[in-house]
Amino acid sequence: MSEAGFEARLGALALELPNVPVPIAKFRPWRRAGDLVYLAGQVCEWNGVVKFVGKLGVEHDLEAGLAAARICALNLIAALRQACTGDLDRVDHCVRLGGFVNCAPDFDRVPFVVNGASDLMVGLFGESGEHCRTAVGVASLPQCAAVEVDAVFRLRP
Repeated sequence: MSEAGFEARLGALALELPNVPVPIAKFRPWRRAGDLVYLAGQVCEWNGVVKFVGKLGVEHDLEAGLAAARICALNLIAALRQACTGDLDRVDHCVRLGGFVNCAPDFDRVPFVVNGASDLMVGLFGESGEHCRTAVGVASLPQCAAVEVDAVFRLRP
């Protein structure tokens, strides 16, 4: 990607970023350690409102789960932009995503739900958005959110 590539791509994809969510407990939305940025888990909250409350396989289907994971990814990118002092073009690549899906015990589509976040990262960052990933089903999430995703990114020096 050329200089200013990721910021330009954000606009070209017409992606609107939400405000960085205010933590509901005692943690920071991000923390830098050298050239790595660790992003705290973000639920499917849009500017203070959790958009998908409840469980996949009960209240929500796969399509809703994909949309919820996409919102999580947009929150992550908003926090990442803040960690990069407003310049996503400092991003070298996405190292890892962790996805957590609030779901019924027999819901077997967990990895596909988290694709909503993975697809957004690759769509925005191209090859630099490819990452390793964990996707797990859980009994509950903060604010009864349907999905939560965390991430680690590497910045250019």
